[in-house]
Amino acid sequence: MDRQSKKPKSRVVKINSQHTWDFFITQANNQACPVMVHFTAAWCVPSVAMNPFFEELALCYQDILFLSVDVDDVKEAASKMEITAMPTFLLMRQGTQIDKLVGAKPDEIKKMVDAFTPQFRSSKISI
Repeated sequence: MDRQSKKPKSRVVKINSQHTWDFFITQANNQACPVMVHFTAAWCVPSVAMNPFFEELALCYQDILFLSVDVDDVKEAASKMEITAMPTFLLMRQGTQIDKLVGAKPDEIKKMVDAFTPQFRSSKISI
């Protein structure tokens, strides 16, 4: 058995059009699912370097939808979310930005998600 067959399937959805962006954001909103977005660009070395970290983060937080958006492919979404530098990481809930971090800062990104996760999980519990 080769090593690639043991690699887990990616949980990061690659967004390649405005239509795909709208579809996944709408689905997440309908299901009250938070969204973590990595706005990236193929020519941006720090953005590309963050891809493995973002994949790993997605495996750790199963209750969050992880999206990767190349700003050159989906300009409208990047513009609407006011993305001016790459990489930019955006945490969203119900279509609204909760937090934003610019730069390749894995520790800060993890802290951002960790700070949000207890709040999200407690809001899902029905009493």
